[in-house]
Amino acid sequence: MRISAAQRTENENRIRAAMDRLLRGEIPPGGKCDIKTLAREAGIDRTAFYGTRPYAHLRTEFERRLQTLQDAGEIPDPREAQIARLKAENAKLKERLTRSEQTIDKLTDFRSQALARLAAQHEEIVHLRAVAAGTGTVTHLPAPRTTVIGTERAGLHTLCLVMGRAGNPDERELA
Repeated sequence: MRISAAQRTENENRIRAAMDRLLRGEIPPGGKCDIKTLAREAGIDRTAFYGTRPYAHLRTEFERRLQTLQDAGEIPDPREAQIARLKAENAKLKERLTRSEQTIDKLTDFRSQALARLAAQHEEIVHLRAVAAGTGTVTHLPAPRTTVIGTERAGLHTLCLVMGRAGNPDERELA
């Protein structure tokens, strides 16, 4: 069935109005920012947008405008924006997980090395104690003097030594 030029112009105006709404982010429930939703919103059969059909140039215009918005970082479809945001967040979390796993591996290696060093040091200490216990050449120091410094007898003896006089302090008379 052929349509008149006036009907075609009216359909194109409805398609352009629906296109503007979709690209502003006014997505109907259950729809997306795509040709299927554009056709449904404009009340036009979707097949009219493909091939040599009458509204193929509007499909191309819609896709071009949508791509321009996406290149500028604007995503009119909130679900698409959420998907893009979640994909970016997922990538960040994967990177963070990878870094965490690498850190855990490094710390596990460090722990293993530290335990090995402690075990080696313990073995060396046990060996050195065994060697020290096995040698019987411990030298004992002589017993301490019985004379207590500060008593009268020790003081006289010290005084005689300081003055350069030899002998027993009991035999000398102090002046």
